[in-house]
Amino acid sequence: MEECLAREGMHQTLSSTSMFTPCGFSPHHLHSSKEGNEGGLIFQDGNLTSASLDALIQHLTPTADYYPEKAYIFTFLLSSRLFLEPHELLSRVCHKCIEQQQLDDPVLDKARIKKFGPKILQLLTEWTETFPYDFQEEKMIGCLKDIIHRIAPCDEGYWKKMNQLLQTLNQKLATLNHRQEGIVKINAAVSDKAVVFKNKPPSIQREMMSVCSDPYTLAQQLTHVELERLSHIGPEEFVQAFVHKDPLESTKPCFSEQKKTSNLEAYVKWFNRLCYLVATEICMPAKKKQRAQVIEFFIDVARECFNIGNFNSLMAIISGMNMSPVSRLKKTWSKVKTAKFFILEHQMDPTGNFYNYRTALRGAAHRSLTAHSNREKIVIPFFSLLIKDIYFLNEGCANRLPNGHVNFEKFLELAKQVGEFITWKQVECPFERDDNIIHYLHTAPIFTEDGLYLASYESESPENQTEKERWKTLSHLISFVMHLTAIRFSKKEGVYILLVSSFCF
Repeated sequence: MEECLAREGMHQTLSSTSMFTPCGFSPHHLHSSKEGNEGGLIFQDGNLTSASLDALIQHLTPTADYYPEKAYIFTFLLSSRLFLEPHELLSRVCHKCIEQQQLDDPVLDKARIKKFGPKILQLLTEWTETFPYDFQEEKMIGCLKDIIHRIAPCDEGYWKKMNQLLQTLNQKLATLNHRQEGIVKINAAVSDKAVVFKNKPPSIQREMMSVCSDPYTLAQQLTHVELERLSHIGPEEFVQAFVHKDPLESTKPCFSEQKKTSNLEAYVKWFNRLCYLVATEICMPAKKKQRAQVIEFFIDVARECFNIGNFNSLMAIISGMNMSPVSRLKKTWSKVKTAKFFILEHQMDPTGNFYNYRTALRGAAHRSLTAHSNREKIVIPFFSLLIKDIYFLNEGCANRLPNGHVNFEKFLELAKQVGEFITWKQVECPFERDDNIIHYLHTAPIFTEDGLYLASYESESPENQTEKERWKTLSHLISFVMHLTAIRFSKKEGVYILLVSSFCF
């Protein structure tokens, strides 16, 4: 596995000492009492490395005397969707249970079923807790009810336990769906906002520093937003983003209708919005001194994000300040004390595959493991890099080996990376929430890229021929749109507010 990763030039994110487990998954890889082939499972140095898909499904299936290791459950439930859809997996597990426990027989072996029953209930409970989105499909609920219906004659308590399981699942899904609806409403509100183009006089739009002038408070509220949005992302989305057709399992690719990665995509959009919001706030003020103050403010916010362990907001802020319309403001930057900014840039420098950042992330992860408070547990990784790591792990190593076996060694590494992230995202934010600030972060109008360049050129005139030509082109474009598009606009304090939703620069 390490050789495979090295060939592709990849760096593993973290070598965690723990594996995500809502019920205390083993911190180690799977172990066997012997080497070689055991029931279709191939072990090397005590670790499960490969197996046929059917053997892995059998290893997931509990019996009266066997229950799979929790680390294995998480790893296989996470990775199996590369080969078959969750409802197909649950159906095959239930079918094996029916065969092995002879649940179709007119007379059930009650003694054996009473040993088996708690184990299948435990597996279903762990599945619903860790991958609740799987159970939005009626087929999943149907399989769950069917297996419980078959064992219920041996113990009426199974019905009660199943109802408790379903009630907990429905509550969790309702909470997640409610949060998702809130994000959808926020995004809709943002898309309906006026597109604001700055002109020299002060903007009528509120500015961030009028809403929150304390860098530490803003860093805390950014952490609120990050953790809330992370809470929507299911571990399966990291795998479903890379689902391809599996030639050995089906003629259709898994999740052909929908990849089910909307929460992951929404989180990436949040990062991009924060980049543009920072750039907008810097380019908006008419006076050089004010722009310099905004830059220094966001440098302090970024530093506080680093101290908290919020690396995603940190990188978004740095990226916003490094956008060309901002970085070209040389007269503005000459008024800025840049020493702290250069330190932060150094921490997030992409050199050596983000070596400095990965070192800082390992430090934050270690702090989280030994923390005594939620404040010390916060680890919010630079999300785009995490996705990149997982993408290259998926692309760099085959899902199946030449003999058709599932490359389980790859999926142990995948589970380690995803599992660690899932542990981090479950931390409750310890900071007091400020709805006014969070509302501004979500809804404040932002410049598009061309809008940023226009604002930048208004602040500091173009210096070279390329910039002059771009400014001229953008100026003509605005005039063209204002004359040929059905626009209602008002001019107040030198700012044109284009109330157009169909045209975006």
